[in-house]
Amino acid sequence: MAEVTEPKRWLQLPPDCSIASIRQVYETIREAFSRNDRLEIDCSAVDKADVTSIQLLLSTAETGKAQGRPVVLTAFSQSLRNTFRRAGFSSEAMIDQHFHKKDGV
Repeated sequence: MAEVTEPKRWLQLPPDCSIASIRQVYETIREAFSRNDRLEIDCSAVDKADVTSIQLLLSTAETGKAQGRPVVLTAFSQSLRNTFRRAGFSSEAMIDQHFHKKDGV
């Protein structure tokens, strides 16, 4: 008898979330999001990030909000924190407006 397993409700972003790799990151998030009513995204491994990373995460969060499906970001890498700041997210309150998070940015 096959064992029934629950869908994985989290994913870890890869080290490269820059424009060069964002299509694959998008596909990974989209696939995980389609399987879950809630998605936790671990951002700890992100080494390369740019504005496309922020756009993708914002879009994912807004889609989740519109569908009543929370998107939670966890363990922000320093690279991703810096990218958020360069993109104009100057305070934690600004980030809280768009994302649920488990840790500070």
